[in-house]
Amino acid sequence: MLISTLLKNSLTLTKVPRKILFLGLLASLPLTATAHSSSKTAKPEKSAIVLAAFGTTYNTAIGSLIGIQQQVQKAYPNTPVRFAFTSNIIRKIWHKRATDKQYQQQHPEVPKNFYQVQNVMGTMNDLQSAGYKNIVVQTTLLSHGEEYIDLKGTVNALASIQTVKAKWKPFHNVALGRPLMGTWGAQHPYRKDLHTLADALASDVALAKKNNTALVYMGHGNHHLSTGLYYELQEILNQRYPDVKIYIGLVEGYPNFDSLMARLKHDSIKSVMVKPLMVVAGDHANNDMAGDEDDSWKMMLTKQNIKVIPVLKGLGRNDSIQHIYLQHLNDAAKEAGIVLK
Repeated sequence: MLISTLLKNSLTLTKVPRKILFLGLLASLPLTATAHSSSKTAKPEKSAIVLAAFGTTYNTAIGSLIGIQQQVQKAYPNTPVRFAFTSNIIRKIWHKRATDKQYQQQHPEVPKNFYQVQNVMGTMNDLQSAGYKNIVVQTTLLSHGEEYIDLKGTVNALASIQTVKAKWKPFHNVALGRPLMGTWGAQHPYRKDLHTLADALASDVALAKKNNTALVYMGHGNHHLSTGLYYELQEILNQRYPDVKIYIGLVEGYPNFDSLMARLKHDSIKSVMVKPLMVVAGDHANNDMAGDEDDSWKMMLTKQNIKVIPVLKGLGRNDSIQHIYLQHLNDAAKEAGIVLK
């Protein structure tokens, strides 16, 4: 009706041939039906999660990482959750074990995908090839230190890839979840994350109190950036739990073992429970902290007539810690507009 009316009115004003006029009018009509049909056939973009861990070679420590993965997968059962190990050495060891049938038979608790674990770039590439355009990378690191800065550089570089045609852009949205102890900036005040972490460590404090000991944490730290966060966490812990003396020392950076020992002597501490302030109880925990060599913390403390109770349990085995990582992942996904199912 609309087209015939327009044709009749137009012919009274001009001698344009009907066929040409009809085609012109048809071309000017809105393509609502076509657009509607196209929107119906468009496939929703797929999302995935990458858990970026330093990694561990200790089969007794992998439970900490698996626990975090299980919490995330439980929250998002329809979203794939993949591990990426940032340590080149650790990845090579697992790749070598891929051909060690005896090791695999002796350690059925090790997930099969550990034997092919990749770095963040490789893991994201595999997901992109499988059609996942939105990726949330959640680190299992503790602080905004050297490793997190390197991870952030990799993630930002992959997210920034542009193509001439938008449809060939590798990723639509990429987000990076903050470490356990938070990151810099006003959006998520790091002191709030430190208080949340202090709450999650209540079970460690209770165990130390039960054993009538002080609580000593061994963190990793680094030589390149300020490790003042650990001083702040120690202060918060002692304010939160005044019934137990709590100390933090680091393998790298400050407070180091010497400063830790000086504080223990100053406070006349005679008995300590030592525990890794690390996601996994791996090489540092088993050797540097609780080993039988003369330079382990256990042995050096013992030589100072301090009774030592080592606890080889990584933070990742703590349900409350697992939920903190999940919350940081949720925050990153929400801010990037990534839907996880």
